[in-house]
This record gives sequence, C-alpha cells and structure tokens, in this order.
Amino acid sequence: MIKIENKNIGINNKVFVIAEIGVNHCGKLNLAKKMIDRAVKCGADAVKFQTYSAQNLATPSTKKVKYQLNNTRKKETHYQMLRSLELSKESHKELFNHCKKKKIVFLSTPYDKESAKFLYRLGCSAFKTASADIVDLELHEYLAKKKKPVIISTGMSNLEEIESCLKIYKKFNNNKIILLHCVSNYPCSSKSLNLKSISLLKNKFKFMVGYSDHSIGNEAAITSVALGSVVIEKHFTTNRLLPGPDQKTSITPKELTKIIDDIHSTKEILGDYKKECQKEEMEMRKISRKSLTLNRNIRKNQKIKRNYLTLKRPGSGILFTNIKKILGKRAKRHLKKDHQPKLNDLKK
Repeated sequence: MIKIENKNIGINNKVFVIAEIGVNHCGKLNLAKKMIDRAVKCGADAVKFQTYSAQNLATPSTKKVKYQLNNTRKKETHYQMLRSLELSKESHKELFNHCKKKKIVFLSTPYDKESAKFLYRLGCSAFKTASADIVDLELHEYLAKKKKPVIISTGMSNLEEIESCLKIYKKFNNNKIILLHCVSNYPCSSKSLNLKSISLLKNKFKFMVGYSDHSIGNEAAITSVALGSVVIEKHFTTNRLLPGPDQKTSITPKELTKIIDDIHSTKEILGDYKKECQKEEMEMRKISRKSLTLNRNIRKNQKIKRNYLTLKRPGSGILFTNIKKILGKRAKRHLKKDHQPKLNDLKK
C-alpha cells in the first residue's frame, strides 16, 4: 500500500482517481480553480496539472503532433502553444492552496528537474511523470532521491526502458512506485489499448499498476480495474469547446461522475481473494442444500442403515459428508419418514 496524503492506494483499497486538468485551464487561474471545484464534486481523489517552462522544454523548431495540429491554432507553433498554457509559480501556489482548502490531492507533472524541485519545495505529497519522460533519467534520479510516491506513466515505452528507469528507484531504495499503463495518442484506438499489459507490468516489475486512459468511453478504465489497476487517470475539462490541444478528448463533469461511479462499482463487484458463503446466501444455503433424510419410519432402538437414508431439502440437518456420524447408531425414539435425524435423536 502507498499513502498519498490521506488516501491509501492499494489492491485492497478504493481505486485512486486522478482528474487530469493538465493544460485544459487555458492558462487562466480562475478557470483552473473552477475545474478543481468540479472535480471535487464529481468525487475525484486528485487533480493533476503540468509544470514546465516552455523555454526549457522545447526548441522553437519543435513540430506539433497531429492531434495538436487538429485542436489548436494552425499558425501557432509548438513552442507558442506551450508558452500560452504555462502556469506561473504564483499560480501553482494558489492552485496548491486551493486544493488543500477543497481537500483534494494536488498533483502536477514536472517536465524537467528544475520543475520537480519547485514542486518539491511547494510541498507536493507525490509526483506524476509523463510517458515521454520515462527516458529522462536525470529527472527520475532526482525524484527517486526524494523518497516520495511517484506515479510513472509508461506510454510509448518498452520493457527495457521501464526497467532502466526503475533501476534508479531501486538504487535509492524508493519502492513507492505505481506504474501506469498508457497509450500516448489522443484519443487512442481500441485495438491499441492492449490492457493485458497491466498484468504484464504488475507481474514483471512487482509494483502496483494503474491506467492512464486516453480512450473514448468508460470500458477501458473499467476493464483495467478488473485487471488490477489501483489508479485511473483521465483527462478532464468543464467544456470541450474550450481552446487547447486536449479539450476534445477530455471528459466533462457528468462523464467524470459516471466513470468514478462505474470504477467504484467495478471494484466492489470484484471483491477480494476469498471464496466463502456470503451473508445474503445463508438463507438460500439452508433451504436449497440437502440433508440426510429418512426414507422410511424407524422404530426405537433400530439401527440406522445406509439404505434407510436419502438426501432432501432443506440443508439445515446433517450433510452427506457427515454420514458416518449416524450410520450404525440406534434411534432413541420412533422416527418418521422424511425426518432429518440429528445427533441427539440417536444413542451414543
């Protein structure tokens, strides 16, 4: 189990749901606060932003990927897009304090070591790294040394890259790791989801695993819970018509409420690793199971023989598994056909 603030995360706990606001705030502090408030009402455990300096993150010649071209201004460069969505340090502080006030976990993805240092000084209880940065081992070394929980997205990566990253955390004895299976496309196709990777990651690396969901609908997230996800991350907005690269593939408050309900319902349905009679089955068990039953009248002192017994409902008497306890015993009194004998009906 890993604890992030007052939230326990583990296979026996409720799924930890992250509403990823990311850059959907459009660079506007008040909008970011409204999104936090709506995420709280929807029942999210955490909100997540992105912490970076556009100047340190991308060169002016960096191209936009297809989904960014489709969802942002055509004449705007990749760098200009990042710059317009960048949050100031003061805005971070306000959002961090707003989350404290609203009792929701504040998370943000640092895109470089300096951003991680800032979030650490801010007081973040955990870190969440981007899929693209699983190969930024300098960043991961800094985070590993801080010994705080780190949620690591694994989109675009292979097992060797994940293993190289995790070696750093093992080197610094930081076991507070959750790996997130992810497909880094917005939205990603169903055929690319490959959710069996959740089981693969869990079994190979022996860390808890979750799912960063960029697909349309709830099915993938729900299925991931059945496969053992302890964390679900989903892009969140208050209005898909807002400008920005991620708005169209983000879910709205109504959809976030629904997916959280579905996730928690799925977790409840899955139960635990026990096989036992449930309380609500007890009445059915007593009635529908069969007990040893006399198929004829038995006189006082007569021995109980195997051919005197059959099995009939209800199951509140002696089960067939205990037949030896009554075979050969003599009746204390006359017993009628269809009587289900008890031990106190028989002489010792």
